[in-house]
Amino acid sequence: MVPTDMTKEIADLNLTYMLLAQKLLREDRAAAMLRLGISAGMADVLAGMSLAETIRLAASNFVLCAFRLDELPILQNVMQGERQPSLQQAHLSILLAGAQAAPAA
Repeated sequence: MVPTDMTKEIADLNLTYMLLAQKLLREDRAAAMLRLGISAGMADVLAGMSLAETIRLAASNFVLCAFRLDELPILQNVMQGERQPSLQQAHLSILLAGAQAAPAA
């Protein structure tokens, strides 16, 4: 089966995301977990994957990374107003860190 352009683009996105995640985890595990919104267990799995495993998983036709601003009120709250860019970035970081720390229902 010949991959479609869309399938190839998804695989490229997945591989780029996974390689970036692994690099971030090697450089600063705690910061990477926060930035990626992943658990310690997921960090262990990602950091321990071989290149062959990473490429095989990236070849999936499903996007592996998730859009973290999936709640419209959070996105609207961050984007509204005339805040300074640094203040807006800090606000977004606090919201995302709080969303990661909140227990899943």
